[in-house]
Amino acid sequence: MAVLAIFRRAFAAGRVREMWIESLTAVALGGEILFTQTFGESPMKGQGADELIMHTSLKIGDSVIMASDNGQPEHAVDVGNNISLALGSDDVAAAEKMFDKLADGGKVNMPMQETFWAESFGMLTDKFGINWMFNCEKAGMGGSSATA
Repeated sequence: MAVLAIFRRAFAAGRVREMWIESLTAVALGGEILFTQTFGESPMKGQGADELIMHTSLKIGDSVIMASDNGQPEHAVDVGNNISLALGSDDVAAAEKMFDKLADGGKVNMPMQETFWAESFGMLTDKFGINWMFNCEKAGMGGSSATA
């Protein structure tokens, strides 16, 4: 099983553009935006607030931090649930096995399933309260765009 990387992912309530693109990158951290996509630029166009950021990747030194606005009002973003560890893998079966093990005693927020960007993607909160995202990217999606 190849775990390609584990990334940190931050969620914001409609403030990623301000938090990430305008403030953290340009002013505080001197990072480089690798990829940004709004909900309106994705196959989810029209299903919510199209101007919100669905995914952005920020490179700082040798690390990549990802962020997204919460596009679903039923999933409130609060201190404590606004950071996730995101695991990227190229082995769907192994990722699903790890997902199932971490889900034991925890809560599955989104079961592993195919999405428009991933062969398999899922989210869970483990029994210790840590939020996890698992992503097995589809071929041709490009590593810096949507991995984990």
